[in-house]
Formats: sequence, structure tokens, C-alpha cells
Amino acid sequence: MQFIDEIPVWGKHEDNTLEQAKVCARHAEYFALMADGHLGYGVPIGGVIASEGRISPTAVGFDIACGNKAVRLDIPGAEVRQNIHKIMDDIWQTLSFGVGRKNRERNDDSPFVTDTHEGWNTEAAKPLRHKANAQLGTIGSGNHYVDIFVDEQDRVWVGVHFGSRGLGHGIATWFLKAAGASDGMMVDPVFLDVESDLGTQYIHAMQLGGEYAYAGRDWVCARVAKLLGASIEEEVHNHHNFAWLEEHNGKKLWVCRKGATPAFPGQRGFVGGTMGEMSVILEGVDSPESVTALYSTVHGAGRVMGRKQATGTTDRKTGEVKREGLIKPEMMQEWLTRSNVVLRGGGVDESPHCYKRLDEVLAAHGETIRVLHTLTPLGVAMAGANEFDPYKD
Repeated sequence: MQFIDEIPVWGKHEDNTLEQAKVCARHAEYFALMADGHLGYGVPIGGVIASEGRISPTAVGFDIACGNKAVRLDIPGAEVRQNIHKIMDDIWQTLSFGVGRKNRERNDDSPFVTDTHEGWNTEAAKPLRHKANAQLGTIGSGNHYVDIFVDEQDRVWVGVHFGSRGLGHGIATWFLKAAGASDGMMVDPVFLDVESDLGTQYIHAMQLGGEYAYAGRDWVCARVAKLLGASIEEEVHNHHNFAWLEEHNGKKLWVCRKGATPAFPGQRGFVGGTMGEMSVILEGVDSPESVTALYSTVHGAGRVMGRKQATGTTDRKTGEVKREGLIKPEMMQEWLTRSNVVLRGGGVDESPHCYKRLDEVLAAHGETIRVLHTLTPLGVAMAGANEFDPYKD
């Protein structure tokens, strides 16, 4: 950890990310930047921003309650390795990946569909109920995935990463507009007084998005377990892109973690690497540095390359290539072949080349976390390469 203009920063970051962090720090009581950080909409991904009596829709972001869940199954690793191509085909054909997708299967066994959460009474969420019910258990696009792993004991894990889908995006869009937020990346974050009508509505709607995201990840993990004919023996589940009312240093703060994972002492988290590298199950450790991080850690490896840098730019009407991408499909495939990973979907903007190395990111957080299990990927499923989504992160 180092301090840059009094901001605690873990890891190495590009100048524009640090500039964005400095802007955020001027508007909040506290700000910290995790090692997987990179430029985001108004607040860096990996940013932890906290205030008394105020909450920031900018800091929570468009994909409210995006999060990671991992489950350990009671199926032998050898059996999964032997059948990994069929397993990934089944996952790809059964689950719904991409923008605006509806669940192709019945999902009304989820209690969320008939839930009476007070968030539904907010003006932002009311018109979104039908969309939310239809999209429950869908994965989305960008860096959202369903992965099959084995750990150091050759036990099988399923890991997923996605959030509140169209419900969360609609809620975020409504409140950002209502709060007068500016559009773009390098803009001031907006805040709402938590005792105001708008602030109270936002908290209810955000928490609705959180329960919805949890329900979706639960549904997907259970569906994959069923596909494999296995039972779930262990679960690790938490959000990022969310805000919690917490006590730190004697103050009650609304802590927004945008692409950052809560990591209180003993609290476990699943942190995904890239499609071609290890992921981990970790837990928070109590230390002075953990206090400085407001008991937060990374949510993934963190990007080092923008999507358009990776893919290049093409005229969507004519197909003319305006700028060559830095990452070619054969580069990504070579990495996956070397790592023995079976991929379904996925574009070069999600190639391992576009990310930091997770082991280095974790090392930057030192004594704040402890790795419990190392997960080696066998199969990865993501949305296809041609999905257009302006809010993939």
C-alpha cells in the first residue's frame, strides 16, 4: 500500500485512474483504491468511497449488486475433466448469455418472482418488474461468466459473475438522471442525502437490486449443479457494486464498493481471474492495513487494456476496419490451449492479455487477505464476441 495525495492505493495504476480517484476523494469523507482498479464511469472500478449521511449512485454504478458466487460440488474432478466439452456445451445451450436476454427456462421457482420487497414501490423500479422476472437467472455480457474449476484437492467448483441485469441498469439510470449526474467517465460523482425522499428511495431500490442479483446467481449455480447431476456442498457469495451502512473508526458510513469486495475478518469471497488463469477463494484478515481499506479487497484481476484497444474499431454499418485491435483471436486461443481451458463464447476483449495478473493483484493486498483455495479453470462460458453493451464493466 502507498498513499497518493493522502489516498490509500494498493497496486499500480494508470495516471487517468489516479486522477479519477483524486476527484472522488474531494467529494467524499473517505476514498481508497484497490489493486484491480481501472477507469470507470465517474468512480474507478476498484474504488471504495464512503460518506456520512450520503450515498452515491455513481459509486454503486450501473450494474447494481454485480457480484461473485462460487459453489463446491460433490462430483469428482476426473469425471468433469473427461466430459468438459459436453458440460460446456450444455451450459452454453441451457443458460442465457448476452444483452437483454430472457431466461429460456421456467424460473418461477425462485422466491424473488413473488417477492414483496419495498423497493418495488419506488418510481424507478415499478415499471421494471416484468423485465426483471423474465431476466432472472440470465448472465449478461462483458466480463460476466459461468466457469467450471477444480481446486488444489481436485474438488469441483462452479464460479459465476454477474449482477442485477436490466433491473439494476434501469434503477441506476433513473436515479443518476434524477440526481443530475453528468454523463461520461471523468465527471464528479453525485450523492444523495440518505434521509431525503430520493435517497431513501435509492436505498430501497438498490437493496432490491441486491436481492435480485443474489437470487439470479443462486438460480444459475443450482442449474449448473443440476446439469452435472451434482449437489452443492459449500457456497461463497458476495456483492461488489453495492453500498453498505457500516461503522468505521467510530463513524457510521455508507460505504460504496465499486468493483471491490467486502473482506471483513473471516469473511470469505470468490475472486475470479481471467479466462485462462487461476481464481481464488479468500478471506479477510484483521490488520491495520485492512482498517485502512475499510475491510475491502479486489473483485477480480482488473483491466489493463480497454475493450476497443483489444478489438479495434469497425464501422458497424459497412464493416470497414478503422483501427486494428491489439489482440488477435489466435493470441487468445493460444493462451487457452496452453492453459487447457474449454471456452464457449467470449471475445478478444476478454482475453487474458487485457488483464492484470491476479497473483500480483492479490500480493499487493498483503496481510489484508488470506487465500484459502486456488481454483484452476477447466471451462469458461461468456457472451459471444459481437455483443454490444456500453456498460460491460
